[in-house]
Amino acid sequence: MKKKTKSYAHIDWSLKLKTKQKANTREIDLDVLSRDGKLTELTGRESMGDVRGGCCPPMDLFRSEPMQLVQLIIPMESAHFTVSYLGDLGLLQFKDLNSEKSPFQRTYAAQVKLGELEVELIEMNANGEKLQRSYNELVEYKLVLQKAGEFFASAQHSATAQQREMESRQMGGESIETPLLQDQEASTDLSKQVKLGFITGLVPREKSMAFERILFRATRGNVFLKQVPVEEPITDPVSGEKMEKNVFWVFYSGERAKNKILKICEAFGANRYPFAEDLGKQALMIIEVSGRISELKTTLDAGLLHRDNLLQTIGDQFEQWNLKVKKEKSIYHTLNMLSLDVTKKCLVAEGWSPVFATKQIQEALQRAAFDSNSQVGAIFQVLHTRESPPTYFRTNKFTSAFQEIVDAYGVAKYQEANPGVYTIVTFPFLFAVMFGDWGHGICLLLATLFFIVREKKLSSQKLGDITEMTFGGRYVILMMSLFSIYTGLVYNEFFSVPFELFGYSAYACRDLSCRDASTVGLIKVGDTYPFGVDPAWHGTRSELPFLNSLKMKMSILLGVAQMNLGIILNYFNATFFGISLNIWFQFIPQMIFLNSLFGYLSLLIIVKWCTGSQADLYHIMIYMFLSPTDELGENQLFPGQKTVQLVLLLLALVSVPWMLLPKPFLLKKQHENRHQGQSYAPLESTDDTLHLEANHDSHGHGHEEFEFSEVFVHQLIHTIEFVLGAVSNTASYLRLWALSLAHSELSVVFYEKVLLLAWGFNNIIILVVGIIVFIFATVGVLLVMETLSAFLHALRLHWVEFQNKFYEGDGYKFYPYSFALLDDEYD
Repeated sequence: MKKKTKSYAHIDWSLKLKTKQKANTREIDLDVLSRDGKLTELTGRESMGDVRGGCCPPMDLFRSEPMQLVQLIIPMESAHFTVSYLGDLGLLQFKDLNSEKSPFQRTYAAQVKLGELEVELIEMNANGEKLQRSYNELVEYKLVLQKAGEFFASAQHSATAQQREMESRQMGGESIETPLLQDQEASTDLSKQVKLGFITGLVPREKSMAFERILFRATRGNVFLKQVPVEEPITDPVSGEKMEKNVFWVFYSGERAKNKILKICEAFGANRYPFAEDLGKQALMIIEVSGRISELKTTLDAGLLHRDNLLQTIGDQFEQWNLKVKKEKSIYHTLNMLSLDVTKKCLVAEGWSPVFATKQIQEALQRAAFDSNSQVGAIFQVLHTRESPPTYFRTNKFTSAFQEIVDAYGVAKYQEANPGVYTIVTFPFLFAVMFGDWGHGICLLLATLFFIVREKKLSSQKLGDITEMTFGGRYVILMMSLFSIYTGLVYNEFFSVPFELFGYSAYACRDLSCRDASTVGLIKVGDTYPFGVDPAWHGTRSELPFLNSLKMKMSILLGVAQMNLGIILNYFNATFFGISLNIWFQFIPQMIFLNSLFGYLSLLIIVKWCTGSQADLYHIMIYMFLSPTDELGENQLFPGQKTVQLVLLLLALVSVPWMLLPKPFLLKKQHENRHQGQSYAPLESTDDTLHLEANHDSHGHGHEEFEFSEVFVHQLIHTIEFVLGAVSNTASYLRLWALSLAHSELSVVFYEKVLLLAWGFNNIIILVVGIIVFIFATVGVLLVMETLSAFLHALRLHWVEFQNKFYEGDGYKFYPYSFALLDDEYD
């Protein structure tokens, strides 16, 4: 790959790349953005990925999108429109330029204001509360007038009767009961009689006894208290709660007693109301209060109706307004991340964006300037930086779940090879190897199709945690079910029952007892079964040893193939980032070591299958290390096998120091040459520099101090990890065999020991119970627990055995400012 760069001035810059692919030269011109923020020319940049060459065509998921750090200088008058349009676009991740400031010190801290409807609703609620309090007070006042009026009318009637009785006695003369000594002056001088005052009101019934005791003690018994309970609970004007109350009236003498009574009433929450002694005035007051109650009732009803109409209007448009409020809040939150220009007339923004989004961002800036009637357009420019860009993969609803599986382990470093491309196939396939049963696969497929067919409806609903997780991975489960159907056809198992789907079995029984003996009793009478396991193997005593051998060897083949793929992807990373040391001292010795041992084992498995040899592969591999010079005898699979094993063993031994020793010393030499050589290097293009500097930073070859001891220890750990991992990782793939065997045997147990056993009783009740138990066992154990188990084991194989060969996963995700993500953020 050849690169040619033009020098760029302070105002304009351009980028020209030449890429050679298969003797065809492709020229790409990127003349980007002058000071006025207008896009001069943008041609040749495919949005699907980086155009720089390599051995593989560009892929959306194989490498993350090329990113650039951009700076926007936005006039104040168009800032709101600009951020809003960029939020609609969703392709720019803003950097917080005010991270040192508190939220209250930012420019737009108090920008969000209340709306007219909110003000109207608040005012209406306040007026409604005042009217309701007045209404409750009038209701209490009316009760006081009624109860106290009855008391005073009764007392006045009793006093009048007593006065008449005294007068009649005086007119009738003295009687035997007349006192011998009478104070005639006191009985005739009314001006010397003491006049009592009184206070009326209502007190909560639960406090009435304490209220009475405190009054008695405070006045030393010089009061008269009368209480009458109100039949129905009434609403308290202060608290607004319904409670049971008593109407009271207290008679007292003197101002001191009055003041004490008033303070006690306040302490007990007793509401006091005025009361006239004159019966005529009492009647007028009752009429007046009743009229005011009626008017307030009408006013309150009208206010409630108006508030209901207003709330109905708000409810009809709540979703739109709620989204609008979220957008406005996010806009001002983003504006607070921008810094003010020294002139305080512009806002300066910085952020990451994909290179392909340059034109779209420019169009959004121009549209914002036009819609805001700004006389000056926003300025867009690309910044040169040593900071590692975020990682951005463009996914869809099908690929996003697979990418999330990879991201759960770690986000890919900027533009390193993405295992998500291969995970789309390898993950469901390895799951299916452990879950191979086409009957169970069909059950998974039907459950998944339910989510896929109703995905539009379900995506807008609130689902439970487990249901939402299942719905999010519906396409992963779809692929898992399809591959399970495929591997189930290979294993020839339908709920553990074999079928002759692709033809007749190649074997027939020699006699009636052959199935109880061994496969020796089976005679091959036809052509080999065309696809998968011959159904004649099922039910024989040799079934388990045969399937064990088949699945164990198949697990090793799959594991070695996937580990080789991981090492090859490491080569692609080294080629892409231009790290030749990783090719010569990492990729090559790793390929030699892995394939000298386990690649050779895989070859022996295939040769044994093809030739039908009875050689013992365990013996071959063990004595390849213990006695490499001994003759193989009956375990020899091909001529010259002994020599091949000696060469492979020697290569495996040589590859270990090859991985360990040269790389640290060469890195030390490169570091010394870099600092002893030229102090200035030719100016490189922004896009290329991002790749190279991200690579240097990630390997510690920038301006950091070079510690040879640390580098050597790191390489030693890496070598030991790979050597030991080659053995342990290969053994780890045997879980494919173990879980497949467990799934198959559980299916057989449920079928034979539950369903067939219930069928043998010839009882309809037992049969129905057996079918129900079989269904629940199949769903609960095989379709739920076994699915989860196989999923987790497939996840382990990808994260540990596959990705550790090439995947660093130390990047950070690209989180653009996007209105489409608002609901997820608030949830």
